[in-house]
Amino acid sequence: MERKIYKDLVAWKNSSDRKPLILQGARQVGKTYIVNYFAGEEYSNSVYCNFEKDKGLHDFFKDLTPATIIKKLALYKRKEIFPENTLIIFDEIQACPEAITSLKYFNEEANNYHIIALGSLLGVSVNRGNFSFPVGKIQLMTLYPLDFEEYLMAKGEQGLIDLIRECYERDAPLDSAFHERALDYYKEYLFVGGMPEAVEEYEKNHNPELVRIIQQTILESYHNDMGKYNKQSEIPKTRIVYKNISTQLAKENKKFQYKNIKHGGRASEFEGAIEWLCLAGIASQNYRIEQIMLPLNAYRSLSDFKFYMNDVGLCGASQDIHYEDILGENPLFDNFKGGLTENYVFNQLTINRLSLYYWTSGSQAEVDFITRIGDDIIPIEAKAKINTRSRSLGVYVDRYKPAYSIRVSQKNFGFENNIKSVPLYATFCIV
Repeated sequence: MERKIYKDLVAWKNSSDRKPLILQGARQVGKTYIVNYFAGEEYSNSVYCNFEKDKGLHDFFKDLTPATIIKKLALYKRKEIFPENTLIIFDEIQACPEAITSLKYFNEEANNYHIIALGSLLGVSVNRGNFSFPVGKIQLMTLYPLDFEEYLMAKGEQGLIDLIRECYERDAPLDSAFHERALDYYKEYLFVGGMPEAVEEYEKNHNPELVRIIQQTILESYHNDMGKYNKQSEIPKTRIVYKNISTQLAKENKKFQYKNIKHGGRASEFEGAIEWLCLAGIASQNYRIEQIMLPLNAYRSLSDFKFYMNDVGLCGASQDIHYEDILGENPLFDNFKGGLTENYVFNQLTINRLSLYYWTSGSQAEVDFITRIGDDIIPIEAKAKINTRSRSLGVYVDRYKPAYSIRVSQKNFGFENNIKSVPLYATFCIV
């Protein structure tokens, strides 16, 4: 399965100032697969170490001298380890704090060895552990679930991707036959999502029920992980907050509210659980911005945020949304479909490394996303259907006069009234 991060891994390998690399990301987004595939394609051999499954590896890091570690690993794995030509893979590195610390010494004393470390709960373990993280001595990358472009790549639709990118740049409508095909794929993606195992299963059998079984298994593994690097008292709170993300997206007011978790719920009670979910990479906050000024992050409200899951397929699975609910036009599904659409757009823009916020004007207007594109602060509105009428964007435009606005919906490409119309399937083009 082709992943866009592959070219970043090649650039890391060939960099003149290469440092040990940490590839982080939520569990089951495909970190181990892509790195082992990369090793097979780009190196003469590799040495794979999983610190969660093989506890014996931990003893090799009591002495942090790189030469000693290399000698022991080579002997244990019965493989020669060559500088420049062997890729050393440290999987689930958060399970061995000493291995994380060793990356500092590899960078300083033995940087001719190529090392990629993987961690699914690395953010949680580092934040709540008592060990030193090698700041400045490593390079960080993040792998997310497949975005919609990668989903099309998995379907062999590179030609359609090229057409979508061309129409995005020209603001020219995509031929109706291709537009409808891309919308069908988008609706499919809302159900399947971007978890590699779910995508692979759907491509093999086109059976939504088998996809849902995989998604429920992933959700269960996330629930099990919530007991790791977490205080005992925080575990039930973390689980109930995670379940509430998709529940609250079904509401008309999608701002995350503690009172909807339980009667009388307060931030102080659940902030630890929210922090765990964000550090684990399985959920993200989108804060309300109070003023449209630079830098945007300085003007966010820390008390007002929306909460999204890391994968739109898992978001639907957490509420057992049926495949037919997404493909049909059932008005009873409209509220949650709006939330699901927002979650999708947030995921796609986050993968594109855009910093996102949302804006409100009291209870009168709300713009789903505010971000900086180039030198401009751009409002982005997300609509689940083709009907694009909205008072909120007009209120924002009248007040702040942006260079242009973006409206994401089922409508075809175009540019009218200073609004760039982007079909939902083309959100991956927004950078």
